[in-house]
Amino acid sequence: MAETLYKDTTYTVSLLVQSIAMGKVALPDIQRPFVWQAAKVRALFDSMYKGFPVGYLLFWETGADAGARQIGVDTAKVVPNHLIVDGQQRLTSLFAVMTGTKVLRDDYSEARIRIAFRPSDATFAVTDAAIEKDPEFIPDISVLWQPGGKRATTKGYLKAVSARREIDDAEEERLEEAIDRLYDLQHYPFKVVELSASADEEQVAEIFVRINSEGVALIQADFILTLMSVFWEKGRRDLEEFCRACRTPSLSGASPFNWYIQPQPPQLLRATVAVAFRRAVLKHMYTLLRGKDLDTGKPSPEQRDAQFARLAAAQEHVLNLTHWHEFLLCLERAGFRGKKMISSENAIIFSYAIWLIGRVDFGVPVTRLREVIARWFFMAHTTSRYSGSFETQVERDLSQLSGVAAGDADGFVRVLSKIVDDTLTSDFWEITLPNELSSSASKSPALLAYIAALNIVDADALLSTGKVRARLDPAVTAKKGIERHHLFPRAYLRKQKITDTKRINQIANMALVEWHDNIAISDQAPAEYWPDQLTKKKLREPDLAKQIRWHALPGDWTKLSYDEFLAQRRRLMAGVVRSAFGRLTDQHYSPVYPPAGLPVVEAIPSRTQYAVRVVDLLDAGLLSAGAVLINPTDDVEATVLADGRIEFDGNTYDSPSGAGDAAHGRTTNGWAYWLADVDGLRPLAALRDELLKSEEPKP
Repeated sequence: MAETLYKDTTYTVSLLVQSIAMGKVALPDIQRPFVWQAAKVRALFDSMYKGFPVGYLLFWETGADAGARQIGVDTAKVVPNHLIVDGQQRLTSLFAVMTGTKVLRDDYSEARIRIAFRPSDATFAVTDAAIEKDPEFIPDISVLWQPGGKRATTKGYLKAVSARREIDDAEEERLEEAIDRLYDLQHYPFKVVELSASADEEQVAEIFVRINSEGVALIQADFILTLMSVFWEKGRRDLEEFCRACRTPSLSGASPFNWYIQPQPPQLLRATVAVAFRRAVLKHMYTLLRGKDLDTGKPSPEQRDAQFARLAAAQEHVLNLTHWHEFLLCLERAGFRGKKMISSENAIIFSYAIWLIGRVDFGVPVTRLREVIARWFFMAHTTSRYSGSFETQVERDLSQLSGVAAGDADGFVRVLSKIVDDTLTSDFWEITLPNELSSSASKSPALLAYIAALNIVDADALLSTGKVRARLDPAVTAKKGIERHHLFPRAYLRKQKITDTKRINQIANMALVEWHDNIAISDQAPAEYWPDQLTKKKLREPDLAKQIRWHALPGDWTKLSYDEFLAQRRRLMAGVVRSAFGRLTDQHYSPVYPPAGLPVVEAIPSRTQYAVRVVDLLDAGLLSAGAVLINPTDDVEATVLADGRIEFDGNTYDSPSGAGDAAHGRTTNGWAYWLADVDGLRPLAALRDELLKSEEPKP
């Protein structure tokens, strides 16, 4: 006879709530944080009140010895006897409503579940402002199950109703009976199926699927996170808190907030497992963390504690803010500016794990790691290395380090560099990458690699003095910025009988231009708009030559057929990526934009400062048309025009910073860069401050 893996039992609601409160039953969010809408909680209580069945619960014995304590010297909590496999949302609803406890939403915010009840017709509702004011409702039924809550609530409710309308003794009795019946829901019986501790995770997952067709499918990460809830609750809470903090900038101190990824606990768990055990297949990790003896197959508390200790040590590194921030600098070095440039979060997670292994186990200096991991991430992201069956690839990569002795920084770097070089061969640059660019996908890793390359070389937008990387700053949300423009306009191609959208929107037909240029170009033929734009822009020959190179425009491209243009430009774009990638090994190369991961907390000018323009200085008489602006350090000068624009080297610029960027050769604060001869040499910023001071209201 087959071994029975379960037994049936019954719990009252009050026993369930008490068991959760005492820690005997773990509520570990095995599926996800609380995701039910308040209306479903209302429906649950309504069904219970009417005596309807509301399904059964599925528990799993933890197999912990009686009185066993959670791992870690910082806690004395007892290990739960059971954990919840199915019924988390119902139990969370019951526990939260009956105790008044806040729940954790799927965005990691906390909120109360407030359910109202109208005794006159036994109606349940989600509490809102109207219900709060309606004396016919008990606006929050949670108060009933607080000490002394039933008596006080009943008395207060009857007083409020009688103040509004007259009620006789018979109705008062009916109202009291309705409240009593609601209060007695604490005795509502729940059928519970308890799975034996001898059931393994595959059997539990299969049972879950067979008896709950509407449930969220369980994954291996769920089981490991559940084990953490049972045996190392603090570890799971720390992991969840780190993920929560990744979502919101902090002005009060360092935080894990960043522009690249808002990781979920299972993602960082993978990084932790890779660092602790050099493994990526979570199925094997679950077995290890249960501490199963390989000979007897039975869990060993000693072995389980030892494995959790390794996991805890690794997680300490994973959640270390210094490590996290230093790793994010690698992504910046690789030319990736934010989440919009990321097509594979796995590439971030496992590159971080490899960074940690290099830093912690092999002692690679941070500055050297920045170069090595920047190249590694660029390679992994561009080649989609960790997509599909990524677990096998991760373990293959980690196994390459098995022959390197601990502390051998040079050995670690050699292994990673060899993998990168063996992956990004000449065939990749000359054949594979051009072929990958034969796509119209806006999230193509090949396209994102090309944009990263433009950031690395600090390229201008096409026919502009504005930088690509400045316009891609994830911390700035501009109403209008750089846009991808069809070099062969859509309407023009359709006139040429090319109507297939994917063909028209080929990556190689798109270039990054400023939005007003995109409008001006419209649907003209390349041979028409290109010479006209060159004339209007008046770019210096060296600047134009660099733009043509970095934007991969073939010679006489306006005269090529569309297909020949695409073929040639793909090869040139791949060449740009290859050239930029080569810069990552240059010790003198560093990104010119601010560090990622750390919110930049600076003294931000007031909004009125942003509103001041050069033309305002002219209107106020602080500056005159024709005034000469100079920068003694760069030995350059510019002229203020009557409309407030600035002329430098034959070109006009809308702002001091635009002219300053052109004169200095890189990003400047033009208001501080340019000096005007007004009562001595004074920065434009000083004149702006004088204007703002004159506009301040007098005391």
